[in-house]
Amino acid sequence: MKEEMSPFMDNKQMLIYSIGFSVLVSFLIYIVSITIYGIWRVFTKAGQPGWASIVPIYNAVVQCEIGQKPGWWVLMLFIPFANIVFAVMIANGISKAFGKDEGFTAGLIFLPFIFYPLLGFGPEKWIYGTQQPEVDDTRIEDHLVD
Repeated sequence: MKEEMSPFMDNKQMLIYSIGFSVLVSFLIYIVSITIYGIWRVFTKAGQPGWASIVPIYNAVVQCEIGQKPGWWVLMLFIPFANIVFAVMIANGISKAFGKDEGFTAGLIFLPFIFYPLLGFGPEKWIYGTQQPEVDDTRIEDHLVD
């Protein structure tokens, strides 16, 4: 006689599915934690508070500041399709702010759990923090004395 299939899972199947689900959730929590900690380090390297990386909208404002982009771009992140373009430009500003190129920007977008920790724990410095001011304070009299 054929054994009838039960519409419910038996204990062995339930155990296998629950272990698989637990492993998947644990892996996702690990990936999210690594990404958040990497962004936290990027913020602190740029002289911003690290806790800002976990505050949703303020996070975008600080990213604009780090990448030297206008603050009103945060509003553009709420517009469908335009948000993709502006998010890419903000990520590009962040990578340029640490002396990286467009390839690193692609990494920040597609593999943030690898590239934000690389940026946060790497030797790169925030270049806008070490630049001299653009306004020249030397006076005309100083040049005439020489």
